[in-house]
Amino acid sequence: MRVIGTVGMPGSGKSEAAVVAEGMGVPVLIMGDVIRQECRDRGLDPAQHHGRIAQALREENGPGAIAERSLPILEEYLEDSDVVLVDGIRSDVEVEQFREAFGEDFTLVHVFAPYDLREERIEGRGRPGDSDGESLAEREEREKGFGMEDAIAEADVRVENTGTLAEFHDKFEAILEGDDD
Repeated sequence: MRVIGTVGMPGSGKSEAAVVAEGMGVPVLIMGDVIRQECRDRGLDPAQHHGRIAQALREENGPGAIAERSLPILEEYLEDSDVVLVDGIRSDVEVEQFREAFGEDFTLVHVFAPYDLREERIEGRGRPGDSDGESLAEREEREKGFGMEDAIAEADVRVENTGTLAEFHDKFEAILEGDDD
């Protein structure tokens, strides 16, 4: 059993890591999907309220609220797969929860790229929520407020994503195959 989590600033390539995993048949839990579902449960548009609801969930249920809601889903995925990917860890508290639940079977991967490149990627991808009026700098500050920098400091593996998409896919495929040493 292996649980691989990704952490990184917006636009760094976490979603591309999930694409690689899905292409290899590895189940992916997108922590943002937990938030999007909560938005829908509250009758709100996830594209407009994602950041606010992410913050509200943490205020209402503690800083590990999203990880806590993710654990049963991960356990279910692990019934049918030896490897799962957790996309989008945001805090050291979440890292601690996953380490507590999965021990040495949990690996945290920091995906990183320079600010300018990430900004360019975000502007070009046209994903819901990317153009909700919040600048990348504002979004980063919100994520840092969740404990993102502390989570990044906990990473076991670091993957620079500044080359081609194919190069990044190759790097992440090696991690999923257990060749990340």
